[in-house]
Amino acid sequence: MLAVVAQMLPKWFPFDPLDFHLTLGREFGDVAYYRVGRYRVYQLNHPDLARQILVEQPEKFQKAQFVKRAFRPFAGNGLLTSDGALWRQQRKLMQPAFHHKQLAAYAEVMVGQALRTVDSWRDGEVREIGAEMTKLTLGIVVKALFGAEVPRGGEGIGRLMATVLDASNQRINSAVQVPDWVPTPRNRRERRSLAELDLILQDMIRARRASSSEGGDLLSALLSAVDADDGTRMSDRQLRDEMMTLFLAGHETTANALAWTWYLLAQHPEVEARLREETERVLKGRAPTVADLPSLPYGDMVVREAMRLYPPAPGFAREPIEDVLIGGYVIPRGSLIIVSTYALHRDPRFFQAPESFDPERFAPGWEERIPRYAYLPFGGGPRVCIGSGFAMMEARLVLGTVVQRYRLRLEPNQEVVPAQMVTIRPKHGIRMRVSRR
Repeated sequence: MLAVVAQMLPKWFPFDPLDFHLTLGREFGDVAYYRVGRYRVYQLNHPDLARQILVEQPEKFQKAQFVKRAFRPFAGNGLLTSDGALWRQQRKLMQPAFHHKQLAAYAEVMVGQALRTVDSWRDGEVREIGAEMTKLTLGIVVKALFGAEVPRGGEGIGRLMATVLDASNQRINSAVQVPDWVPTPRNRRERRSLAELDLILQDMIRARRASSSEGGDLLSALLSAVDADDGTRMSDRQLRDEMMTLFLAGHETTANALAWTWYLLAQHPEVEARLREETERVLKGRAPTVADLPSLPYGDMVVREAMRLYPPAPGFAREPIEDVLIGGYVIPRGSLIIVSTYALHRDPRFFQAPESFDPERFAPGWEERIPRYAYLPFGGGPRVCIGSGFAMMEARLVLGTVVQRYRLRLEPNQEVVPAQMVTIRPKHGIRMRVSRR
């Protein structure tokens, strides 16, 4: 197998991680093995194997070191990078802040930001929809995290966050790692941006701790979180790490999921027509609320299918802390295990005509039809994304708000290419013409 992979390497230069992992998944069986420098890499290409590391024996694995290095400059020891007892304590403290009753309080914020976005559009103009969705979700996450007391404009925060994410993308996708202390232009920009973001977060935390009133935002929920067993609260450093993670990751993933949704709807007018019919029949022109979501099942199906084709995160990586048996192979301690969500979601064994956009896959009862760990837009097991409920509610409310007011059409003469970064982004953007209904 290793020799065959080596013979095929020229196919992936310039290197395309998405195509590479998709080809491995389709041509090399349930466990594909190759080496990258000192790493022995095992790609798992079956949901039963993904289940083994996510659910059956998660205690035998830790977050991959290269992932920790990529994200630690901004995420510190937050949920994204921590393991073991620290991760369990933080997850326990944070979970109540993401309870469905708490999330429902943010629905009005989500719809309000969506209305503000479409109100800025003009009939017939062309917009880069990725940038539009990023501004929209950034506005939502800032309001949901901090309430109304944000000390600077969203555009300034957006530029700082884009710089930090660019640096993380470089670390996670580069074969040669440049140490953070080397004064490259990218490293200097990242340090400046992180310093400014840290000041914003510190001011927010201090101000809220000193305030006698509680807000309805996530920061307030995290400040009031108490471990029921030992009375532990988060330290300011822990709060900083978790807030920075939510701050940065909380808008990027949903923005890309929405951008790909509009791209797919533009290519499938029959799906868009059915989505619009459901939305108008239920809402009759008014803005959606969280109470409307059970009556909008097709919108849920559309979002889930868009995230199947273009999952918010391209995959996940783990390192075994001891030798483990997976799929009949002994995988040594310190190896790198990769599950490509992108490849798994396009596996014809689990999804008929996997390259096609078909929301009917997610009609009621889909959980029984699709193998449990064949569909992992938010991961799975104990480390399933803590913000999955927030993200799904956000995407569905934004979709229901926008589709009633505007039709989005792809501009001709553009190449839309998915690129694996921290998320799966449209490499050159997606230019769309917005037409008022």
